[in-house]
Amino acid sequence: MSVAAREGVLNSFKDDFGTRVILISLKAGGVALNLTVASHIYLMDPWWNPAAEYQAIDRAHRLGQHKPIRAVRFVVRNTVEERILRLQDKKRLVFEGTVGGDIGSLSQLSEDDLRFLFQN
Repeated sequence: MSVAAREGVLNSFKDDFGTRVILISLKAGGVALNLTVASHIYLMDPWWNPAAEYQAIDRAHRLGQHKPIRAVRFVVRNTVEERILRLQDKKRLVFEGTVGGDIGSLSQLSEDDLRFLFQN
């Protein structure tokens, strides 16, 4: 999508009361957006790095937000998505357990992590 088209869609979502939904990929939604008009966030594609999800949700938690925000994560049972959530928990514990928090533990996907995600 061109920059102009993206701006048009975002302006429509912000200013047109008839536009009630905007679909944004997790990675695109986590960067350089201010979506304080949003009040509901639905995560359909969990990411192995929990910080990516937090960052996307934070697009609605900005200065000027006056409504409560509801974030819902959809996960299908017995799929790789469940393993992604467990991997997020593992990465979060490693991050919290290091002195000062090692951001590298969140931002890298190791060979062991890949084995964990795709084990039988």
